[in-house]
Amino acid sequence: MSPDPETLPVVAVIGGGPAGLMAAEVLAAGGARVALYDAMPSVGRKFLLAGRGGLNITHSEPLDAFLDRYGARREAIGPLLADFGPEALRAWVHGLGVETFIGTSGRVFPAEMKAAPLLRAWLHRLRAAGVAFHVRHRWLGWDAEGALRFATPAGEHRAHAGAVVLALGGGSWAKFGSDGAWVPLLAGRGVAVAPLRPANCGFDADWSEHFRARFAGAPVKPVVLSFTDASGAGHRRQGELVVSATGVEGSLVYALSAPLRDTIEAAGSALVHLDLAPGRERGRLERELARPRGGRSLANHLRARAGIAGVKAGLLRELAAPEALADPVRLAAAIKALPLRLLRPRPLDEAISSAGGVRFEALDAGLMLRELPGVFCAGEMLDWEAPTGGYLLTACMASGRRAGAGALAWLARGGIR
Repeated sequence: MSPDPETLPVVAVIGGGPAGLMAAEVLAAGGARVALYDAMPSVGRKFLLAGRGGLNITHSEPLDAFLDRYGARREAIGPLLADFGPEALRAWVHGLGVETFIGTSGRVFPAEMKAAPLLRAWLHRLRAAGVAFHVRHRWLGWDAEGALRFATPAGEHRAHAGAVVLALGGGSWAKFGSDGAWVPLLAGRGVAVAPLRPANCGFDADWSEHFRARFAGAPVKPVVLSFTDASGAGHRRQGELVVSATGVEGSLVYALSAPLRDTIEAAGSALVHLDLAPGRERGRLERELARPRGGRSLANHLRARAGIAGVKAGLLRELAAPEALADPVRLAAAIKALPLRLLRPRPLDEAISSAGGVRFEALDAGLMLRELPGVFCAGEMLDWEAPTGGYLLTACMASGRRAGAGALAWLARGGIR
C-alpha cells in the first residue's frame, strides 16, 4: 500500500528561480509534498527579465565544447549535465508545449523568443502536481529547534520540513531577489562559501569627460579584444563591445569577464588591446594611411583609408599617443592593437551573474551539504560561473534536478546519510 500523501514530510524549496522550480518539479514527480518559498511577490522574476530580449535557453554546440565553458568547474558541472544536458533541456521545453529553434550563433531560443509563455506553462504544471507556492517569504535561516524562519508581510513565519532545497541565487540583481543574504546564514553553520564576485560584467576605464559624453552607449563592432591574463595565458576574441559611461560592457567583454576580473584582482588592472580593423592586415593599413590626404581632415582620411569612423575614431583619439596620429606606421599599429587599461569590474549587483558561492567540496554527489544533512543547494548559489549563451540556465536547471533527486533519495533512506 502506498503511503498517504498527508503523512509524507514536506520538502521546502527556497527560491523560485529556474533551479528551485526544477527541484520542485522533480520532488513533486517523485511523490513528495512540496512547499516553495520565494522572497519576491512572484516567482521567476530574474528569469523573465533575462528573457526580455529573447530567452536563450541553451546552446547547440558539441557537449565537450559546452562543458569547457564552465572553466575550472568543468568537472563539477559535467556529471549534472550528463543527467540533464542541452538536448534533454530542449526536449523538456518541448514537453511544455513550447517549440524551439537554433539561431545562427548556435544559441537555442523558444519559437516566440519570450520567457513568459514557458514560465506560465511550467507554473501551471507545477500547481497541477501539487506544489504549494508561498511568495513574499524571505528566508531568515533556522530557529533553535531547526524550524525554517521566514519574514513575511504578516510577521515572522516558521515551518518544518523533512528536507530543504536552497536555490537562492547569487549576488547579482538584488532587486529581483538574488542579494546573497544567505551567505552568512550558511557560513555561520560551517558551510564553505567562496566570496561572491561579479561575472558576465562590465569593467571601468578612465575615460575623459569629452569621450564619455560623446560616446557612452555606442557599440564598437567588429572588434577583437586580446590580453594576457595573470597566469600568462593569452586570450583573443572577436565580437562586439559597448562603450559605457564608466568603461566597457557588452557580449565580447562578458565572454572574457572571468579572466579579466581575476587578472585585475591579481595585478591591480588588466591591459587589453583592441583591434579596430579585424579584416585589414597591418601592412595594408600602413600603405593606405601613408597615401597623401591633401586637404582632408584626419577623420576623413581614417574613414576613407582605414574604414575607421565614429566611436572607433573616438577611441583612437582617446587612447593612442597624440604623436602616433600623425605617423602612418604608428597609427596602423594603434588601429591593430589599441591599448586600453581596465581598472575594476562593475559592482556585483550590476553583473548578469555571480561567481563564488557554496563550494562543491562542501556538497555530496546529490548536492547535499555535508555540514547540514537534509539541506541541498542548487543553481547560481553554487560556486561556478559560465558565460552567457544558455550555459547559465542549463547548469541551473541541471543542478535543480540533481538537488531534487538528492532530496528524494534522502527521504527514501529515512533521512540517513
